[in-house]
Amino acid sequence: MLASVSAPTPKSGTNRAVPEQGIALIERACAEAGIDANRITTLGVASCGPFVRSEGMLCLSTPNICGGRSGASDLPNDWMLIPLEKVLCERFATVVIENDCIAALAGERMFGAVQDEPNCAYVTWSTGVGFGLCVDGRLLRGKQGNAGHAGHMLMAEREDAVCGCGNRGDLEGLISGRNIANRLQVPASELFESARAGNSEARSAVLEAAGYLGRALYNLAVTLDMKTFVIGGSVWQHHGDWLQPHVEAEIQSRMPALTEGVAIVDTGLGNRVADVGAFSLVMPEDWASAWRICRPWEASTR
Repeated sequence: MLASVSAPTPKSGTNRAVPEQGIALIERACAEAGIDANRITTLGVASCGPFVRSEGMLCLSTPNICGGRSGASDLPNDWMLIPLEKVLCERFATVVIENDCIAALAGERMFGAVQDEPNCAYVTWSTGVGFGLCVDGRLLRGKQGNAGHAGHMLMAEREDAVCGCGNRGDLEGLISGRNIANRLQVPASELFESARAGNSEARSAVLEAAGYLGRALYNLAVTLDMKTFVIGGSVWQHHGDWLQPHVEAEIQSRMPALTEGVAIVDTGLGNRVADVGAFSLVMPEDWASAWRICRPWEASTR
């Protein structure tokens, strides 16, 4: 690992601001690593969604970034679409874009926890909730690359569980770190730590969230005949150790013919899962075997 850079997502300017920032970050990373940025011709991208197509190219239409879509007061822009693929293709000869959870699952299947499992899903429980799905060894993408947006499946009639997409009572509105904090008026990290420590009110709220996640995984298990769920994201990384039995109990509470043997495992790539996933989208095939041995994403950033 030679360099790693980041910056807040732009909220203003033209609708090219986000991909242009991405290019600037690549150039900055190259400078830190001592690499000529002009040598970079192939780019793998793990991006939030949802995607739509305009002139045959993928654009972002996410309400968490596009102020024209959501009308949110903290998004001072009128963007309806972000021309992600078009702008990146102006700079790079080859660009492969996937939803971040689909890319994460690609990485987990190449290097991580489900290398030999053809029926599996990657789940992130963090500030948002997302999924990547694989059935019979094939990643599911859908008509515009949006397969796996199961965080927006409707779960309960809850007016107070407002998702950034505008839904009320979808999975992300009920359990994501951002939305549960807004709903209960307490930072998510504080809520989950209080629950772990035994605070009854906090524990009740967190176990309810774990139950909703388990119900969503049950729905996917019986719909797609899933075998393994790889779970990552900040909430799970910090609290999966004690929440996992509650999630598993919800999955296994009904239809044993379809849920027996369904397993939950931690991500094998840790907090680099989307980064390695993006690279796996464009990695030359003959690199993969060496990477499985040396696991370069675990090396320290210099």
